[in-house]
Amino acid sequence: MVFAVVRAGARQEKVEVGSIIEMNRVVGDDKGQITLPALLLVDGDKVTTDAEKLAKVKVTAEVLDDLRGPKIKIIKYKNKTGYRKRQGHRQELTRVKVTDIK
Repeated sequence: MVFAVVRAGARQEKVEVGSIIEMNRVVGDDKGQITLPALLLVDGDKVTTDAEKLAKVKVTAEVLDDLRGPKIKIIKYKNKTGYRKRQGHRQELTRVKVTDIK
């Protein structure tokens, strides 16, 4: 069983071949492929954390689609002053499928 921990935007994700993850919006190359940097690699019982060896590891993924996350409601309120502020936010995301770990 081979899996890796990769940096996906501002987060870290545990991935293996065939897994689908959602990460902050990224743009793939002309073929729709992206390369994710590996932070940890587990190959059976062998665990690799050395930065020099991880620089040689390539985790490739294909971009499936772009989407937007759920609506987040932000409400600010101050008592007795009449101050109310309402704001919303939807994060732009990309869904990717891991195709290869070398």
